[in-house]
Amino acid sequence: MSHKYELPKEVIEIYEGIKNMSIRGAGKIAKHAVTALVKAAEAFKGDETRDFLKYMEYVGSYLKSARPTAVSLPNAIMYVLTKLRKASVTSVDEGKQIVASLAQDFIKRADEALKIIGELGSRRIENGDIIMTHCHSTAATSVITTAYKKGKVSVVYVKETRPAFQGLITAKTLAEEGLEVIIIPDSSVRYFMKKVDKVVVGADTVAANGAVVNKIGTSLVALAAKEARVRFYVATETFKFSPYTLLGELVPIEVRDPREIVDEEWLKENRGVKIFNPVFDVTPPEYIDAIITEKGVIPPQAALLLLIEDYGADLREIGTNTPTVWEE
Repeated sequence: MSHKYELPKEVIEIYEGIKNMSIRGAGKIAKHAVTALVKAAEAFKGDETRDFLKYMEYVGSYLKSARPTAVSLPNAIMYVLTKLRKASVTSVDEGKQIVASLAQDFIKRADEALKIIGELGSRRIENGDIIMTHCHSTAATSVITTAYKKGKVSVVYVKETRPAFQGLITAKTLAEEGLEVIIIPDSSVRYFMKKVDKVVVGADTVAANGAVVNKIGTSLVALAAKEARVRFYVATETFKFSPYTLLGELVPIEVRDPREIVDEEWLKENRGVKIFNPVFDVTPPEYIDAIITEKGVIPPQAALLLLIEDYGADLREIGTNTPTVWEE
């Protein structure tokens, strides 16, 4: 990607890490994004405040283009840049200090949110519960590990989560905390659901109507849970709620390289075969029992109220900065 400005190496590395999924998980993406803003601000060489603000807007747009689905990325950037715009910055040095302070505040709030989510979510877990989870979510693992420390969780079934196998990250994290972990194939979710008491997953994006966009396969877990009358919980920070959906925008569904599913040699040998690799799917609100956030445990239908509370005053500005979206 060509750059209007010369960007520091650290910013480009974070962008590439988010894009190629070496930095993954909506929360981690958000924290790295605000860190990249700080690195960009520190590297700015000019003396004109107006140039600095234009430069930071460019860096924000550049970072947001790394991945289209996880709304935590634009929301984290918006958290810093919106407040920077409103700060009446009088010098470049002041602007740099504001960016650093806002980024630090965002990361602190995000870390505190995980602790609160873990505590609130653990109250929904009962003694001896067997849990199922999907993909890798720091918020979901916070709920599970907090419940385990209270002596509640017995066993956790972790879906492998193809094609990137993020479930293996979750399994390792939970096992290191002392939990009994069983990895299961993605295709076996309905077989194992009859053994499960609760499902806890994370979210990449929560829409205004309470629908949850998460790693591909989440909606099938929710469907199997609904059929088996197993409670299905989504654990997520509120910065993953999408204000863009308040304006009628569709959540973008990222489609990635087919070589994540099959290797280059197989592709060459089977040129007539088309491969489609969507990374996320949408779980409808009627399949979700509750969304566990740092602001409380809410029914999915209350997502709209949280969005209006957080973004209502900024909707006009959000509308003018809405990213390009793709239909599912």
